[in-house]
Amino acid sequence: MEENKSGDRLRLVVLDPGHFHASLIQKNKLHEVDTQIYVYAPVGPEVQAYLNLVRGYNERTADPTAWKMKVYTNADFLEQMKRDKIGDVVVLAGNNKKKTDYIYQSIDASLHVLSDKPMAINKEGFEELRRAFELAEDKGVLLYDIMTERYNIFSILQKELVQSPMVFGALQKGSLEEPAILKKSVHHFYKNVSGKPLIRPNWYYDVEQEGDGIVDVTTHGIDLVQWQCFPEVVFDYKRDVEIWKATRYPTLISKAQYQMSTGDSEFADFLEKDIKQGQLAVYANGEIDYTLKGTHVKVAVEWNFQADPGNGDTHLSQIRGTQCVVAIKQGKAEDFAPTLYIEPNAGKHFSAEEKERIHRGFAAIEKLYPGIALHDFDDGFRVAIPDRLREGHEEHFAHVANKFFDYVKRGKLPAWEKSYMLTKYYITTMALEKATKGERVK
Repeated sequence: MEENKSGDRLRLVVLDPGHFHASLIQKNKLHEVDTQIYVYAPVGPEVQAYLNLVRGYNERTADPTAWKMKVYTNADFLEQMKRDKIGDVVVLAGNNKKKTDYIYQSIDASLHVLSDKPMAINKEGFEELRRAFELAEDKGVLLYDIMTERYNIFSILQKELVQSPMVFGALQKGSLEEPAILKKSVHHFYKNVSGKPLIRPNWYYDVEQEGDGIVDVTTHGIDLVQWQCFPEVVFDYKRDVEIWKATRYPTLISKAQYQMSTGDSEFADFLEKDIKQGQLAVYANGEIDYTLKGTHVKVAVEWNFQADPGNGDTHLSQIRGTQCVVAIKQGKAEDFAPTLYIEPNAGKHFSAEEKERIHRGFAAIEKLYPGIALHDFDDGFRVAIPDRLREGHEEHFAHVANKFFDYVKRGKLPAWEKSYMLTKYYITTMALEKATKGERVK
């Protein structure tokens, strides 16, 4: 790799950006990163959409960025990237069918990799990802995925409450019928990003290229299970995971909706296999029931085309302890805004002594996050969170990037981070095997 002439600042390479998450890494200034960005991609609307978003960040009135883009769009873009050897970190966010190979080839070129999720969408992809981690060790580079939800204040405070014995007690084991941990998210194909309607590439609607729902956004739920309930535990996925049930079912997309989302007047030829009675069947929905170190977990995902007015993507997270349930809800009762609760377990009520103990435990957390407050709500509590602690989803990308750049500067990824990723993608890809073949996987 050629000498880094930008001093201590890292040089970013963006490879074949096909998802808007590639641009969100650059939405804010990154002080660890040189402002010269190197882009290698095939010519077409996807790289242009990425460049347009970055241009918008540069030209905005409030706190503009100053990215300078050097773009290579010949057909041999991947080989040219490897020949140039001009960067330190490759950013990947695009077609998931290609992504695992891009990861492997970038690491083979001795480049660190910051990848959007999912890093693997099937069993074969997981095996290549596993080999990529082994190669990264040999090459002395790091591989990391973009888990933004760790920087959501609701996820952070839910973790703090779960890790407080005074508030939560101990994590229950649960059962298949009543899991100890439930993570369910609802998403929408058509929405606004950075203030503008999101135009998705046509391959986004092909699960062979984007991946089934149960291997895509479930990665966030599974990551939070590990990060909130088993902090810094190094997992052995072959021993610590058992998958009990997995299901998948489609969202039906009309031609008009497809046109609205992609800008294409007709369904792409590669989607013909999924068209049923004039509608596109996208297997974006499903559930995974598994145990992690003996604790029962359910992770579920649902995709609709477009949210109702005033609504958006939603999240339900419920973690049951011996003393209470800590839950994030975002339904109609919450006006579709995330709300954090501490609730008694089913069929129980908090005694005066239990409430007093929860207040004492919460006071210790409040010192770490000044401004949060505990309010009585029904038979439990609601946690009030001030606006200054809240950030939008798009702002979390810079936090993930900066965490990874810190690991790169240290030259080492914690063992638990690597195990989280391998365990997560083992769960998703093996669950897909089970959902499509009806086999029990262990």
